[in-house]
Parts: sequence; C-alpha cells; structure tokens
Amino acid sequence: MIRDPRQPSMQPTTPPVGLSASAAINTVGPSSERQVMEAWERFVAGLSQPSPAVSKFVLSSWQRSLRSGVEPGSRLAPMSARGDALAQLRLRNADLIWAAQGLFISSAHLLAASGSIMLLTDPDGIVLETAGNPRTLEAAQDNHLVEGGNWHEGVIGTNGIGTALARRAPTLVHAAEHFCVGIKRWTCAAAPVFSPGTDRIIGVLDISGPPSTYQVNNLALAVAAARQIEAVLAERASCERYQLMEACLSLSARTDSAAMMVLDRSAQLIHASGNLPSSGLRLGNSVPGLKPGRQVEDWARHLPEGLRPEWLHPVRVNGKDIGALLAIPRRSSAGPRLRTSSTRLAMGAFGGVDGATDGDPSRSDFANLIGHSQALRAAVERAKLLSHRRVAVLIQGETGVGKELFARAIHGDEERSGPFVIFNCGASTKELIGSELFGHVRGAYTGATTEGRAGRFELAHGGTLCLDEIGELALELQPVLLRVLEEGVVYRLGESKPRRVDVRLLAMTNRDLLQEVEAGRFRRDLYHRISVTRIQVPPLRVRAFDIDLLIDHFNEVLAERHGVASRHFGPEVRALLRAYAWPGNVRELRNVVEGLLLTSDEVAVSCAELPEEIASTPTAPVLAVGMGASSARLEESERQAILQAVQDMQGNLAQAARALGISRSTLYRKIERYHLQSIVHLRG
Repeated sequence: MIRDPRQPSMQPTTPPVGLSASAAINTVGPSSERQVMEAWERFVAGLSQPSPAVSKFVLSSWQRSLRSGVEPGSRLAPMSARGDALAQLRLRNADLIWAAQGLFISSAHLLAASGSIMLLTDPDGIVLETAGNPRTLEAAQDNHLVEGGNWHEGVIGTNGIGTALARRAPTLVHAAEHFCVGIKRWTCAAAPVFSPGTDRIIGVLDISGPPSTYQVNNLALAVAAARQIEAVLAERASCERYQLMEACLSLSARTDSAAMMVLDRSAQLIHASGNLPSSGLRLGNSVPGLKPGRQVEDWARHLPEGLRPEWLHPVRVNGKDIGALLAIPRRSSAGPRLRTSSTRLAMGAFGGVDGATDGDPSRSDFANLIGHSQALRAAVERAKLLSHRRVAVLIQGETGVGKELFARAIHGDEERSGPFVIFNCGASTKELIGSELFGHVRGAYTGATTEGRAGRFELAHGGTLCLDEIGELALELQPVLLRVLEEGVVYRLGESKPRRVDVRLLAMTNRDLLQEVEAGRFRRDLYHRISVTRIQVPPLRVRAFDIDLLIDHFNEVLAERHGVASRHFGPEVRALLRAYAWPGNVRELRNVVEGLLLTSDEVAVSCAELPEEIASTPTAPVLAVGMGASSARLEESERQAILQAVQDMQGNLAQAARALGISRSTLYRKIERYHLQSIVHLRG
C-alpha cells in the first residue's frame, strides 16, 4: 500500500494487532503516489504490465472494475436511494444502524478533529449513515459519499467500501489506488461487519478523508469499530436466545411433542431435543432453504423436506420476530391438534385481558400534529415509519410539546392496533406505581382493593402501553420493569402466578435520560431497552412558522368547544406571540388562546390583553416573518432557530440536530454557513 509521505522509513510496517495477513496485506506500501498513478494510466490505456508499485489486491480490483464496465473517468458514485427509498432501506437495515448508534455518537468528536468521516453501509455498499468532520462531509457530497450513495466495486470501481466487500476482508485504498479518477483525492479504510456467529456480511464500516488524513492505523480503527458493532449485535443475539429458550419451555409445557427445534432470527438451529425428522439438521447451522434476511413469517413456505409449515411457531418480542420454534408432534398424540397455520408466540400473548383503555380515537391521527416546519415534519415522518413497527419508541421533548399526541398517532386507532393505555410514572408513590403497572391480588398491601385488580400491562395486552415521565420511575422499580419488558411476564403484587402480556411500549420523557444514566438515577440497561428507536419532538421556539397555524387552529377548535365566537389576531398581536420563547411550548400557546377567547367579547385581540410576559417581549423582525417573506429573512430565521437550538442543548450538536429535525451533518454545514462557530460552544 502507499506510504504516507510523512513517514521517513521505506520499510514495510507491522500489521496492526488483530488483523490477519490477508487483511493487512495492503497496509504495506513503499511505492510513491506518482508511481501508482503512472501504473494506473498504463492499465486503463491497455498497456498494463505487473508493476511493483501496485499491490496484488489493488491490481485484482482494477481488473474486476474493468470487467464490470466501470468508467475510469467517473467522478461520483450513483445515488441508489433517495427520499422514501432511502427511508425504506434504512428500515431494512434498522438492526445494523441501531447497533452502530453508540459508536457514531462517541466517535463524532474524534472524527471531527481528525478531518475524517465515518460511514456505515448496507451489504451492497449503499451508505446508510455518516458522521464526522463538517468540511469533509461537505466535500463528500461532490462524490456522493453520502447517505444513499452506492459504493459497490461493480459500479464505482476500486474503493475502500466496495473492495472490502469484494475481498470480504478489511481494506485500505489510498489516493491513486482508486479506480475512478474523480475519487483519487480520498483515502478510505473499510472493514466488513459480519452477522454474529456467521460469515454473512451485513454491512461495512468505513473511515474516509482527504489524503492528508491517511494513517496506517486507520484500518485498525475501522476493524475495531466493525467488531464493536458485531459485539453489540452478539449481545442482543445472546439475550434473544435466552428468550427463545423460555418460549421453548413454555410451548413444551403446553404441547405433547416428539421433538423441538429452536431457530434464531438467522434461521440457525440453536437447540434441538427429541428425534428430528431430518438428518441434515445440525446445531449451529442454518436450516436448508431458509435464507438469512428472509422474514420469519415467510419461513413456513421454504422449510426443507420433512418439516411441515403447521409445526412452525414464530416467536415475537415487542412486536419483532426474533426467531421460531418447530414443534414436531407425536403421531399418536391425544393432545390438542396444532392448527394448519403456524401460531405466533408473542412473548406473553396467551389469553385475553378485560379492562378499559385510555385510547381516544379522535386523537389517534397524525393530522392532529399541526405544523409545516421542517423540524416538526421530520419528526412526524419518522413517527409514521415507526407506526407500522411494533418496536419500543422513546419520545423525547420538553414539557408541552405534544409528546402524547405523537404516542397516540404512532399507536393508531384501537380497532386496528388494540388498546392504548397511558400511565404517568411520576404521578404517585413507588408502592402505588408498582400496583398500577403490575396489578395486585386481594390483600396484597394495605389499601388494596378487596377483589384485586389487573395492572396497566395486562390492560394494554395486545396493544400499546404508554409510560409518561419514564424518567421519574423509582430506581427500585426499574429492574422490575426491565424484566417484564424482556420476558413478557408480569406477576401481580402478592401473587406468584405468571401472567403473559404482549405489549408495545412507548415511553415519554422531558429529561435527558443519558444524563440520568450517568448520574446513577436511571438504569443503563433499561434505557437501551426503551430507546430502541427515538423521536425528538421539537420545542415551539424552533418552529416559528408554525405559531400562526397553531393560533388559527386553537382559535377555531376552542371557540367551537366553548360555544363562543372566534377572535381576530392582528399582525401586532401575532408578532408578539411569535417573538415569545414559549417555555411551556404548544400547551402554553393553547392555554393563552383559550384564555383570550373566554375573557373578552371583542372581535379583535389587543396587545393589552396578552399576558404580561408575552406583551413585554421585544418583537424581533426575524420572528415576525410570514410564509411569503423574502429569502434573506427566511435565512435569518433559520440562523436564529439553529443558534437557539444549539444554545438550548448546551452545544450538544447531536441533541440540537434531533430538536431541529435535521441530520447532524446538515447541522454542521449550516453552522459553518452562518458562521456560528465563534458564537456557540460546540460539542459533538
């Protein structure tokens, strides 16, 4: 591999610890970039001869690129996914993105300082996630080294991502070694990410940057990062295997089976008992016919000979299939016959539950989320995608931003989605919270009802349990909640009988739970369990253009509710309302409009009627712009919104980007564009 010009020695370097010889072959490079460029020019001109300036793996990649029809003069990769297509691609790779989240957040500052960027791709080389130095991210757009860009070797030639996929090994491609002339100004170190316990590639972790960022240990960093992702996935796989074994024990107790098989989400056989009907099945191997990545619900149509579809029982935890059981019945079994269609075992979905619901059909619609600002629409679009997935969602945002409306919209109507049960974890003592969540039997504690009562988990069976103010939950109750979420089993207070529940969890908080974790007030394992996916609901102060819409909405709806006439909000009044910071967010705005409707019969609202804290607010021109404002004023409004968000989040760009509803890389670019670096103290 190419030697860094800053390195005085011309001797081969020692491969980084942990890399195999084949993986590290391209870290040795005494040749100059000029020599490699000359060799490339001869190669594309058809004058190729084996050159000591080019390593064997690079030459092999050039040859594959040429056979694939890649144009050497290309300057950018094709965009394979945009908009909805990119959102769907990210959903298909949600597990990989989830496993890499912590790595991307913890590496952001280091990457920004080094001038490098980190990328995560799917197994076809399409970029799913980016982070790192803002200037490098900006430059990467010129080559489509961005989300949705396709860096497969067969479409853009020799490069770190595509060649790592082709070689199935960590790969460093530097400058002139790239096949296409337009990307020779990059240096890339990439490592494949493998599905735990298999040789199946599920993605690539890449560290890229301009040639000045080249270091031999970049490859070791990429390998270490890929292994960290694999470790996160392996830890989850271990937890899921435990859950699958629990489901196996439960099913064994309910059926008279001659044999049992347990398959994980990759269709690997992880447990078997009894006499299996096929001699080709081996522990640790995938079941023939069941391809990795195929949905568990599709397995029934692809089982090998000797296994029947009606024996298959998919196992679901929190709305997601984690594997399946195969229960082979005895020929003379007198027990209950297995149905001809496979039964899904949702952890705790055995038996129904009676009880009321907190669901309100009139509020279970995304149409109730009023606003056109980019920050809000981004949060709504994310919520819409998650509404079709039974996965835990952590809804974060300040008091009054409308977190419950998001929760109800994600759940949807009860006829389709089951009951919606909401509970405020900060509204009672820890003893009563335990009773409310898990239920109790007669005489379980002083004050318990004489007949006992089902808890909120049981009431939400088959639907959604929404826990408000989850950050207020007593530390002593957190391990109990975690166990219920992991196992799908509740025990009423004073009772040893397990009760199965199948509940989708939506948790809401106005706290920074990561800070609570660091302070020891919230369990880290519970945090990761409830925040599989997250939505940040933006505060009203970064949604200046939505204030007029909300005024008009509340003016009409509340006037009709109270049987009074709606009122006219003139330009001066609206300017004051737009200029106010709204610490109570949408709820505060609603209350102000309602108060103005009920305290005067005048047609027009006057400035004197406004609460003192609003009337005394200086009106800034930037906050008084309307939808038809000039582009200059719109840019100033955006600048102010970004400045306010970054300051509110104490310089934490990741949190500020979530509040604004934009990616962290976009926020970096806008901070540079508006020259805000010297105004706010930035943290990655």
